[in-house]
Amino acid sequence: MFNLKNKIVLVTGGKQGMGRAHALTLASQGAKVVVTDRTGEGCSVVVDEIISKGGEAVCFKMDVTSKAEIDSVFDEVIKKFGRLDILVNNAGIYNPKPAVEITEEDWDNLIDINLKGQFFCAQRAAKEMIKTGGGRIINIASIASGGMGIGLDGGAHYTASKGGVIGMTEALAIEWAPFGILVNAIAPGAIDTLMSRKVRLTEADMQEFLEQRVPLKRIGRPEEVSAMVVFLASDEASYVTGSTFTVDGGWLAS
Repeated sequence: MFNLKNKIVLVTGGKQGMGRAHALTLASQGAKVVVTDRTGEGCSVVVDEIISKGGEAVCFKMDVTSKAEIDSVFDEVIKKFGRLDILVNNAGIYNPKPAVEITEEDWDNLIDINLKGQFFCAQRAAKEMIKTGGGRIINIASIASGGMGIGLDGGAHYTASKGGVIGMTEALAIEWAPFGILVNAIAPGAIDTLMSRKVRLTEADMQEFLEQRVPLKRIGRPEEVSAMVVFLASDEASYVTGSTFTVDGGWLAS
């Protein structure tokens, strides 16, 4: 089960945190992984790690806010591998700020990376997948995305972007189902990454939060989100599209 041997996968924002974990886990299942990030130096370290474990991977510098750069990288991927089977839209940022202090530049930068970037990567991936009879697009959202009862102090722009990702996922799933393209989202909860550490809680406050709000009473590991990525990328998820899967230790249920 969950065999991804020789599948061509592109992971955005792959140099650290969940992106790195997704790239390594997909490679461990046999996928050939294209790791992208805004800095080529960062993702090359991940590629070296995959290769050292017997996998196959390449690195490309790609700024997801630039459609021209997206198209250039996808052109190179298709030239090298001939197709793209799976896209993991992972690139994202979180710069917490009180809503009354968010500038137009703050808003545009975050929305450009978290939402615009996901759309144009998905659009280009779909164009290639249509040519080859289908594929998988996995968008990384968040439980802080509206309609779920999880607000985020200092994250009005972030929650707006992640809510947009979920709505976009549902729309694209409907539109691209006739082409065999399955589009799903994952909404992580509290996961131990550099980005999540921007939520300025002391260690004691974090533990209190976990005890009160997360039934499993611990923060999640990036690899635990990657397991869901692998499922959605695999043949075992062949009847799953337009859905959002929470990986949150029970936070939403509490």
